[in-house]
Amino acid sequence: MEDPEKKEIPYLRVGTNYFKIIRQPLASKDEIKKIIPWSIGNINDDHGSDYKRKIAKHDSFCNIPDNIDYKRVVGNSYNIYEPIEHEIKEGEFKSIESFLNHIFGEQYSLGLDYLTIIWRQPTQILPILCLVSNERNTGKTTFLNFLKDVFCFNMTINTNEDFRNQFNSGWASKLIIGVDEVMLDKKEDTERIKNLSTTRSIKSEAKGKDKTEQEFYGKFILCSNNESDFIKILPQEIRFWVRNVPVLSFDNINLRAVMKKEIPAFLYLLTNRSILTVSASRMWFTREQLFTPALLKVMRGGASKLEKEIKSLITNQLAISGLEQIQFTPKDIIDLLKIENNVSVQLTDVTGIISDKWGYMPEKEPIYYHMIKLHYDNDGNISKSTEKRTGRCYTFKSGLSLDL
Repeated sequence: MEDPEKKEIPYLRVGTNYFKIIRQPLASKDEIKKIIPWSIGNINDDHGSDYKRKIAKHDSFCNIPDNIDYKRVVGNSYNIYEPIEHEIKEGEFKSIESFLNHIFGEQYSLGLDYLTIIWRQPTQILPILCLVSNERNTGKTTFLNFLKDVFCFNMTINTNEDFRNQFNSGWASKLIIGVDEVMLDKKEDTERIKNLSTTRSIKSEAKGKDKTEQEFYGKFILCSNNESDFIKILPQEIRFWVRNVPVLSFDNINLRAVMKKEIPAFLYLLTNRSILTVSASRMWFTREQLFTPALLKVMRGGASKLEKEIKSLITNQLAISGLEQIQFTPKDIIDLLKIENNVSVQLTDVTGIISDKWGYMPEKEPIYYHMIKLHYDNDGNISKSTEKRTGRCYTFKSGLSLDL
């Protein structure tokens, strides 16, 4: 079936409905491509009743990303993934190379692998890339614009409101979804983006239309000026790659335009280079490969006051007792928090942090254990005693960081 755009016919019929393909200009001088419903009556009025015979007919829409061996029509379905318009050819890309070195730093090879996988294996699940910095002029937004120039209509740059909006048809079919100046500090925001990063299908919804289920291969890139709590990341989480981006050492207002000219040569590299990282998880990279101090800062920034109190209590008890391990039941921790820190908490608050968030589980059955009790005299000296107790206790070992 012929692609209607190739014959300069900006219409198509999918099932029993007609659509028009338009390019909507933006204030940024870019444009977005849309496929919008169009009545057969208007087509007849504009072009005559015989014109509809020229319009290509398809059974359905599909979303099959392929940047190298692209097909507009698969079976008899119209592929809404857009072809990459760049001519791929060998050459130099010094500005792009310098800029990506700035973004990925010591993880430059991982950054190249990440971009290569998106280019060559667009259906592969990948971690959520987060670029953060409290400073201005770091190049975070420039990175999003650069990827928009590379992947054209297959990428969109959203705001927090766009992401939270129930009407997601504007980004549900995109390969890359960038969110600039992100602040997704609610638990439901984190859960939603985590689920979206690994799902294979999504319900697309447009205003005034029913939801439709479609395949989803979106990769999320978040940029934020907040380094510590733009999103809530749990210590055991493996889906986030957080990089703190430094201030650019140069100021080139034409950088985007310069890099745009180098894209054909850069795509030649992505098409032909070897991927250095061996796939080791469903998101390709391992937690150890992606770990950064910036990730740890976000984990700590998302910790509640109570979580920090419990962590401080346990680590202090371990240090002062001088033992290799200590054991507490949740009630022990509640009592100690009241005595040591004058903090009153509920049982569910303690178990929610230690079991649900940190991943520690108590003994399956009650056991005998020795509760260490610390005593302070008027001069601040510390002595300790042990008390034999029974219960379903947690065991904490010396040197434990609790990943906070």
